[in-house]
Amino acid sequence: MSWEAAAWLMLGGSTALLFAGLPVAFSFLAINLIGAWLFLGGDSGLVQLARNSAASVQSFALTPIPLFVLMGEVLFHTGMAVKVIDGIERLIRGLPGRLAVVAVVAGTVFSAISGSTIATTAMLGSLMLPIMLARGYHPTMATGPIMAVGAVDMLIPPSALTVLLGSLSGISISKLLIGGVIPGLLLSLAFVTYIVVRVKLNPSLAPQSDVKHHRGWEHWRPFVLYVLPMVSIFVIVVGSMAAGWATPTESAAIGAMATVLMALVYRTLTLSNALASLRGTIAIAGMILFIIVGATTFAQILSFSGASNGLVEIITGRELSVMAVMGVMMAVLLFLGLFLEQVSMMMITLPIFMPVVQQLGIDPIWFGVIYLVCMQLGLLLPPHGMLLMTMKGVAPPQVTMSDIFRAVTPYVVISLLLLALMFFWPPVAVWLPARFG
Repeated sequence: MSWEAAAWLMLGGSTALLFAGLPVAFSFLAINLIGAWLFLGGDSGLVQLARNSAASVQSFALTPIPLFVLMGEVLFHTGMAVKVIDGIERLIRGLPGRLAVVAVVAGTVFSAISGSTIATTAMLGSLMLPIMLARGYHPTMATGPIMAVGAVDMLIPPSALTVLLGSLSGISISKLLIGGVIPGLLLSLAFVTYIVVRVKLNPSLAPQSDVKHHRGWEHWRPFVLYVLPMVSIFVIVVGSMAAGWATPTESAAIGAMATVLMALVYRTLTLSNALASLRGTIAIAGMILFIIVGATTFAQILSFSGASNGLVEIITGRELSVMAVMGVMMAVLLFLGLFLEQVSMMMITLPIFMPVVQQLGIDPIWFGVIYLVCMQLGLLLPPHGMLLMTMKGVAPPQVTMSDIFRAVTPYVVISLLLLALMFFWPPVAVWLPARFG
């Protein structure tokens, strides 16, 4: 079989199964079975498939995934998130669109301790959306910031998807995690700026409401007791990796332990919510590890069939500049983001993109962080963005999909501007990882 036919079978077949609605892991499992039989040699190919599958999830580098997920699950199930929102809300008074700004700031803090974008969006949507709508916020101003900052969760460590990207691509996981910090904070700052300017121009989008003002220690107490400790966990996790004191796995273990200890100190960790956190962690981490099995084997079969080399030669043989090749890869990712979720995008594109990155000498950290921003945009792009579906699931009936699509549009534009900034000025992505070596 020619490599062209192999590429159509592997890439086209997996994409068709995904569009047919088959879960990601099962789509690639089905294609892998066919590919192993055809390209690895019948029965012996299936045996090799089983060996490769087992080896793909035995890497110690994958350990941060369940630990990062556990941090977010404990935060969600123990109710500490409500205390964080209260602490931030008390500090922001008289600011246009105050509750929308609180959603962005609180979401950024949650991003520094939660490894799941969907969990952050669902939590903020459940807690803050009813309050904003009750106080007269327009549905677009109430839902937009929550969805936007949920996507920031992918960039600011800890992030399970960043660990997954690093493990599938071979890019340094610690440098990828550190590289997402500056773009993530820039996005949050840009979102806050947009909200304040937009509400100043049209105050009816977010009416001012009477809020009880606290003085003295009561004004600062929730911030000192809840917000600062959570930010300190982020500093410990990222700082230990940046300084070289701990590997990503060790940093994730420290962060998970600190989160559990914090819940114990605040007496919010009970047997029931501890079990709920563990069940949620097992479900999410198990799904991710099962996907890694399919992705690793898929890439191996694609390479063995000659399809990877053939596609890479087509791209590099056109003698395009590095910037042109990067532009094409970004366009492909943004297009796929309209239809596919992030893990599927990684599984389809990384076996093709990474050999090109290596052959052209593209900085892998720059490529990796840009890849993350493209995936972050995929979470927000209509019609199938994961966070759009999550928001619709937690929003009251009066919030329509039309409202959600209109709400997310300005934040997509802001994210595209950040993507352009990173494309033309790489230090935004690579300075911090290079600074800490």
